Amino acid sequence: MIKVLFVCLGNICRSPIAEATFREIVKQKGLADKIECDSAGTAGYHIGQLPDHRTMKNAEKHGLKLTHKGRKISLTDLDDFNHIVVMDEQNFEDVYELYYKTKHQPPAAEKVFLLRDHDPETRGIKEVPDPYYESEPFFEEVYQIVWRSNEVLVEHLIDKYHLLATD
Repeated sequence: MIKVLFVCLGNICRSPIAEATFREIVKQKGLADKIECDSAGTAGYHIGQLPDHRTMKNAEKHGLKLTHKGRKISLTDLDDFNHIVVMDEQNFEDVYELYYKTKHQPPAAEKVFLLRDHDPETRGIKEVPDPYYESEPFFEEVYQIVWRSNEVLVEHLIDKYHLLATD
């Protein structure tokens, strides 16, 4: 089983929608028995809470129901997940530092990376913008970014692990 963890700051906006879109793409490709995912935050601000209501509203508009409850990334996540996919540079640094302090070596580029490393429309921008302090239309922009990035990420994992859909 390939395990992917999506990480942002509070685990209520970007990482839950990244988790949900990734899960949907994996399901559509018939790979739910081969790839699983979760999400977490680098901060513990929203542990146990559902995602931001605007994230949930946007997800529902696209046929996704979010039930994830916020949690903070743990030391066991570093071993439990094959890939830790981070939304922005600051949280990438936080995850990288946590990994380095725990493992006494830097993570491999395939272990910890930015989601937009897989965005076909990145235009040099490497971060998924945080919509928390923005209006509802900004949540749609974030959805579009994570959807297209996850489409490419899933294809990358299919190639990397030589995965075939279940017939």
